[in-house]
Amino acid sequence: MLLIILFLLLIIFFIYGMALLRSGLYGLSGDSFKRKIAAYTHFPWQGMLAGMLITAVLQSSSAVMVLTIGLISARILTFPQSIGIILGTNIGTTFTTEFITFNIESLIIPLAAAGSCLILFGRKALKHIGMGILGISIVLSSMKGFEFLASPLQGVPFLTDILGLMENSHLTSAAVGMVLTAIIQSSTAAVGIIMGFLNGGIIELDTGIAFMLGANIGTCLTAYLASIGAGKEARLTAFAHIWLNIAGAALFLPFIASLSSFGEWAAAEPDVQLAHVSVLFNVLTSLMVLPFAEHFGRLIMKIHDK
Repeated sequence: MLLIILFLLLIIFFIYGMALLRSGLYGLSGDSFKRKIAAYTHFPWQGMLAGMLITAVLQSSSAVMVLTIGLISARILTFPQSIGIILGTNIGTTFTTEFITFNIESLIIPLAAAGSCLILFGRKALKHIGMGILGISIVLSSMKGFEFLASPLQGVPFLTDILGLMENSHLTSAAVGMVLTAIIQSSTAAVGIIMGFLNGGIIELDTGIAFMLGANIGTCLTAYLASIGAGKEARLTAFAHIWLNIAGAALFLPFIASLSSFGEWAAAEPDVQLAHVSVLFNVLTSLMVLPFAEHFGRLIMKIHDK
C-alpha cells in the first residue's frame, strides 16, 4: 500500500513540476503566444510550425490545444486554422519526452536551490525563470523516483497483473496508456512513468511504444472537455484532434516491431529509445496528414457538423 501511495505522489509531483515549468515559460512570454497563433496560421504548414514551436516552449500539447479552442471560441481563429496547429502540437510535445531523458540528475539539487531563490527574491521576470528552473528539477527528480520504484512495484499484485497483460498484448498496453493519460491529463507524465519502468527493466520497449500510442489518444480528453460549450467550431477542433490521434495510433500499431528496431538502433538507453520512437511516430503522422489537411477538415465537418 505504501508503494502505491508513493507512486501516486510521484505522479502528482511530476505533474506539478510540469505545471510550474509551463507557468514560468508562459509568464515570460505574456500573451504573445495568442497573437502569434492568430497571425501565423493562415495555411496548414504555418499552423503546424506555430503549434510545434509553441508546444515546445509551453511543454504541453494539452495547454496549446486548450488555448487554441479558447481562441476559436472567441472567434480569433477558425476551425480550418486549427488543423495545422493540431499537427504541430503532436510534434512539439515530443521535445518534452526527449528533454526528460537527459542524464543530469547531479544538477537536480542545484537547480531546485537556484529556482527557489529566484522565486523568493527575484523580480517578476526572474521569478518566472525561477519557476521554470524549479519545475525542471521537480520533473527530473520525479523521473528518478519512477525508476527507483519500478522494481519494488513488481511485488504489488495489482500492478503485476496489469504489467503482465500489457506485455502480452500491444492493444492492452495502448488501452492502459490511453486510460492513464486521460485520468492524469498529461501524456508527458504518463510516458515519463513508463520510461521509469523501461529503465527499471520490468517492461520491454515494444510495450512502452504501444503505451505511448495509447497516451497520444488519451491526451485528447483535455481538449474535448475544453470544447464543451465553446461553440461549434471549437467542438470540431476537438473531434479533429481525437480522430487524428486515433488514426495515427491505429496506423502504426501493427508496425511496433519495426518502431522497436528503430529505437534500439537509434539509442542505447531504453527511455531514450522510446523518446526517439515518439519523435519518429509524431513527425511521420503529421507530415502524412499535412498535404491533406484541408480535405481532412472538410471530412470532420461532414461527420460532426450537425
